[in-house]
Amino acid sequence: MKKQILLVAVLAALSVQAGAAVPEKAAAETVLKPQPGQAQAAVWASRVLTKLHYKSTPLDDAMSEKIFDRYFKSLDSEKLFFTQADLDQYAIVRTRLDDAITGENLSVPFAIYNQYQQRFNERIAYARELLKTKPDFSLDESYQYDREKAEWVKSDAEMKELWRKRVKNDWLRLKLAGKDDKGIRDTLDKRYENYVSRSRKLTNEDVFQIFMNAYAMSIEPHTNYLGPRAAENFDIAMRLSLEGIGCVLQTRDEYTVVREVVPGSPAGLSGKIKVGDKILGVAKDDKSPMTEVLGWRIDDVVALIRGPKDSTVRLDIQPVDAGVDGKHTTISLVRKKISMEEQSAKKSILEVKDGTAKRRIGVISLPTFYQDFEASRKGDKEYKSATRDVARLLGELKKEKVDNVLIDLRNNGGGSLSEAVQLTGLFIDKGPVVQQRTGDNKIEVESDTNAGMAWDGPLGVLINRGSASASEIFAAAIQDYGRGVIIGEPSFGKGTVQTIFGLDRFAQNDKVHYGELKMTIAQFFRINGGTTQLRGVTPDIKLPTMGDSDTFGESSYDNALPWTSIAPAPYIPTGDLKDILPLLDKKHEARVAKDKDFQYLSEDIALVKKQRKDNLISLNETLRRKERDTQEARAKLREARLLSTTLGADDPVLLPDPKDALNKAISAKPANGKAAPSPKVAAVKGALRTDDGLQGDERSLTAELDAEKAAKAAKDVLLNEAVHILADEVGFLKTDTRMASRVLPYAVDASK
Repeated sequence: MKKQILLVAVLAALSVQAGAAVPEKAAAETVLKPQPGQAQAAVWASRVLTKLHYKSTPLDDAMSEKIFDRYFKSLDSEKLFFTQADLDQYAIVRTRLDDAITGENLSVPFAIYNQYQQRFNERIAYARELLKTKPDFSLDESYQYDREKAEWVKSDAEMKELWRKRVKNDWLRLKLAGKDDKGIRDTLDKRYENYVSRSRKLTNEDVFQIFMNAYAMSIEPHTNYLGPRAAENFDIAMRLSLEGIGCVLQTRDEYTVVREVVPGSPAGLSGKIKVGDKILGVAKDDKSPMTEVLGWRIDDVVALIRGPKDSTVRLDIQPVDAGVDGKHTTISLVRKKISMEEQSAKKSILEVKDGTAKRRIGVISLPTFYQDFEASRKGDKEYKSATRDVARLLGELKKEKVDNVLIDLRNNGGGSLSEAVQLTGLFIDKGPVVQQRTGDNKIEVESDTNAGMAWDGPLGVLINRGSASASEIFAAAIQDYGRGVIIGEPSFGKGTVQTIFGLDRFAQNDKVHYGELKMTIAQFFRINGGTTQLRGVTPDIKLPTMGDSDTFGESSYDNALPWTSIAPAPYIPTGDLKDILPLLDKKHEARVAKDKDFQYLSEDIALVKKQRKDNLISLNETLRRKERDTQEARAKLREARLLSTTLGADDPVLLPDPKDALNKAISAKPANGKAAPSPKVAAVKGALRTDDGLQGDERSLTAELDAEKAAKAAKDVLLNEAVHILADEVGFLKTDTRMASRVLPYAVDASK
């Protein structure tokens, strides 16, 4: 009781201080307050986290201090708005945020957020004022562009100096890109105005989620609170499907714009919606009035458009080709189940020359370990599953007689643990895949119990720093079994298991929604007893490291669980790669030493790492122009090489998919008798685009989509080298019967 009285007294004092500091204009801004149900949700979340989390941690004064620091960091990660004086103002509640949660009084975290919003408005207003005067670019100044690890600035005067340099850098980037002073002022003023517009759209649910995440992530990095809408989006991401019309939307200048139309969806089949169309209004059914959505948050528009399967939604559309004052059209669409195929597993075949022979390498790209849990529970035989999709693709690759298979898990952040186990089962006969240790030290072994393999030929797995969790379970198991060659860079290092815990079970009625916890409940271990925690999976053949372990990966978290080990599970390796790996690595090193593209990539990585380490950019125009000229010269040199007609004699060749060969032939036919631009040319020019000083939504939608398309089509140097490595493996296995019997002892025709 005494703590609660103190908390109320502290809040009253802070309100007086904050109120005294609020300018007249800022005082008129909307002040967000906690909503009914949020305090109860916080209490129930704390009870679950303190009792059921793998790293059970009491909610006490020590935890309050961690929440305090993480909450301020979550609001202002780059330290561009709060000063140290602002933090000092709230120091009195540093050990009282635990009482705010247990006492069901969230006024303090909301007061902190409202102070943040005030500071945000003040800083942006100052930035817009700076645009009235032209910066002096002859001075020898520099700007620290990454401030995540910087100290909080001590005063408003220092903050103004920081923003002066930030605005100066924004101006200089546009100036170097060729914009005149008026164009620069207009662009930046609109940019800063949009910052404020977006910040004003934050709601009570957003603030509550930020605060509760500060608590959850103070326990351990991969524990999160998901508000009702975030929980729904997480579920959609896992099952790769939703019920809607099949449009990808984007906010541009307060308008909701169609960014993509999903083929085969209601929107796609109707032929009435095009990329670039503006959605001005939505009626959720036939009877509801049209609701104007100009200026709405994109997730609010999406929520209005989504609805039950076979129901109708009406849209007020301004066609992209109608112009600003063009005629609106109203269209009706019947919602259907939409599969997010872009995130599904996909295959391709790359052919590599090996002397006089040609090696066909099947590549399966898997962006995430997805599964439609609800459809599976209902017994739907066609439920969406990563393993089911990969098994189907493997069957197709076998029919197309590939020599080796590469599973591309780059930037696959994980997903379903059961999918990781089942996917491993496609490449081993039977046996343990991963071990789990719960908070009470009980160890369970997850095993593949299905006899046989979907693919018994040679195998490779491509990983990078973005390969995490389920990706690491799969890669580690393949490595421990000696089943395939792991290629790439050390993975993320996330060795923990999460589950979703719905808080609505504690709600007193169906109208109250408390959200969900994504909570760590176990740590997983390799079948050899080690863990991927912190260290990740170390590849057998290493490619250049793109990421920075200080800023990305498990080791970058200050409260990550430590590396440890347990007893290995009983398993029998299916292959022995110790003799072939040195041979593959030797050929790899010899090849990349002569590969100009690979050397360019290594140079780029070294340059990025140096820039990241320096963390400073000059604000002197002469120096920046010199740097820009150097970069453009390098880009032109590479463009000349990449577009050379003699390039690519040894490059893997992408073979056409028999299923859509006809469509590709039709789309490749030149229009009006003129040769279509080479995809290779478009890819190179897109990949080598120089800095235009603009942000994504400041470019035209067409330009942005073209750039993304070009980037996807650009040469993938690391994938090409991984394919070469697997082609080398095929060559060794076909010429050395004894080695083939060790690498693939179960494949009787491995040497044929």
